[in-house]
Amino acid sequence: MVERTLAIIKPDAVKKRVIGKIIQRYEDAGLIPIAMKMMRMSKAVAEGFYAVHQERPFFHDLTTSMSSGPSVVLVLEGEHAIRANRELMGATDPQKAEPGTIRAAHGASIEANAVHGSDSPETADFEIRYFFPEIESTAR
Repeated sequence: MVERTLAIIKPDAVKKRVIGKIIQRYEDAGLIPIAMKMMRMSKAVAEGFYAVHQERPFFHDLTTSMSSGPSVVLVLEGEHAIRANRELMGATDPQKAEPGTIRAAHGASIEANAVHGSDSPETADFEIRYFFPEIESTAR
């Protein structure tokens, strides 16, 4: 099933200048960027995007990190794109991520873990519409 998912190359990875390497990983895995923009999220935009986590203890640090510099926000399309991107990213904690995953290669910590990816069709739908309201989201 061809589907769409949202991916974010986070400020820590942008600062490391690995945008091209990460996008190449998406393409090599059959995930095609169909929309992409570089942006610096305001604190309010980051808080809206991560609102589902607002009661969690890491919410402030997460939204502060996401608004600390530019990010690259992408819509990826491909066969089982959500699952494929989750596998490509690796575990949230780069120290626990499988070798060869994006987070193992480019993440430094749970907070600075290089990338974000939607975790379900429902989340992908919300996340794609949040940044790209003109694009149809998940399953095609």
